Amino acid sequence: MATNERFHSDLAIPPGEYLAEVVEELGVSQAELARRMGRPPQAINEIVLGKKALTPETAIQLENVTGVPARIWTSLEEEYRLALARRDENERRREDAKLVDSDLYRAMVKLGCVEGTRDPLAKARALCKFFGTDSLSYVKDAKHVGYVFRLGDRDGASGFALAAWLRMAELEAKEMSPDPFDATGLQSVIEGLRSLTFELPSRWLPEARERLASVGVALAVIPHLPKTFVNGATFWPSPHKAVVALSLRGSWADIFWFTLFHELGHVLLHGKRDPHVSLRDTQEHEVEADRFAVDRLIPRRAYEEFVFKQEFSTQTVEEFSKTVGIAPGVVVGRLQHDKLVPHNRLNELRERYRFEARAV
Repeated sequence: MATNERFHSDLAIPPGEYLAEVVEELGVSQAELARRMGRPPQAINEIVLGKKALTPETAIQLENVTGVPARIWTSLEEEYRLALARRDENERRREDAKLVDSDLYRAMVKLGCVEGTRDPLAKARALCKFFGTDSLSYVKDAKHVGYVFRLGDRDGASGFALAAWLRMAELEAKEMSPDPFDATGLQSVIEGLRSLTFELPSRWLPEARERLASVGVALAVIPHLPKTFVNGATFWPSPHKAVVALSLRGSWADIFWFTLFHELGHVLLHGKRDPHVSLRDTQEHEVEADRFAVDRLIPRRAYEEFVFKQEFSTQTVEEFSKTVGIAPGVVVGRLQHDKLVPHNRLNELRERYRFEARAV
């Protein structure tokens, strides 16, 4: 009689099948086995049919009666239950596979978020691991993530893609350990960030991250994902740490800086009071954050005096930018937004940023 073999199988084979073989090899009936174990015959029959779980207590009884070690019985039961769970898991993955967007998955592979594969079930499993969830239905609409968004265009946006982008930001922010949040200190840091608009990202980004970390804000720059249409987001993983996540959508430097100040406005104005704001309910907060960014980037009175003159040339914009201490491209972006100059004018003063994609 084989007693030392450990079975591993993806097939859901109940240990009762082995028990039936053992009973036959012993030359006794199930009823006789039940009497020797002090158990009702029906209980043994249900184990044989796979209707009843084989408990550790039963395993010990079987060891005493049949000579097959209890660990063999418990091992068979464990493998059987695991096989059943795997079967159920595969069913869930087949449902999850229907939610996988191939374009989004390819983009995430390029960023090192998930492994490349053509197997739909493997894609679903990889995404579940990335999100840290057992089912993609939990993240398909991004409703579980209570963040404040700044979306450039919501038409055609994918909630699933947005959830993926936010998860990337969350994972990157976990690697950062900023000091406890300091609202007063953040006010001072924001003022100092304006001078960094004259620098290239390779120089200002590390500096901005360090300054913001000193006041409890983690700055995560995450590449734009297809169908997110997101420029930035703000969330609080803990009461002492705020996260500002920015995408590279559009790549225009002035839009990037406006979004950064917009999100910092959320941190200061709304902060921990409103950690769960839906897209539909944030209009008032969005207006407040926009006004915060507008006024902090370019002082209102100085801007009003500048536009009153209606002289918008390369020279006047550059002179004004030096006066207020902000990059000329940011000034041009503001003028274009306010429809004071056409979008095809003064673009030589605007910059485009290029960032290295960072694997999460």
